[in-house]
Amino acid sequence: MSLTMTAAEREGFLAGVQVGVVSVADEGGRAPLMVPMWYDYRPGGEVVLITDRPSRKARLIRLAGRLSVCVQSGEVPYKYVSVEGPVTGIQEMVTAEERRALARRYLGAERGDAYVAATADRTASMVLIRMRPEHWLSEDQTRLAAIPPP
Repeated sequence: MSLTMTAAEREGFLAGVQVGVVSVADEGGRAPLMVPMWYDYRPGGEVVLITDRPSRKARLIRLAGRLSVCVQSGEVPYKYVSVEGPVTGIQEMVTAEERRALARRYLGAERGDAYVAATADRTASMVLIRMRPEHWLSEDQTRLAAIPPP
């Protein structure tokens, strides 16, 4: 029995609201940088991230030109999707509305708006990064529920 998700299942799972762990190659023999981040994704589209322009992760993403995102469920039975691909664009200026849309995805309208308002001074120093999913890994352990215990 395969635990691998279908294309529709993995895209639907990635489109859900989970914190993604973003991974990008590092320099100087260090292990890849891995950081939890909010992201947006719609099936068939690109993964969208917003981060601080001067951050280490933004600098490394520019250098590498590709990144990975991994998301997982937190409850048993577990599911995960990992996707890797090229950076297709870096938008140097982010609007408050773009930040608000991402914050609302994770926090809801009222709390998302309050978060963006409380951190409004950071908007001018942020970038929006787009990545096209190219390679996928996935597993859905809920399929094991169909197997009776010994």
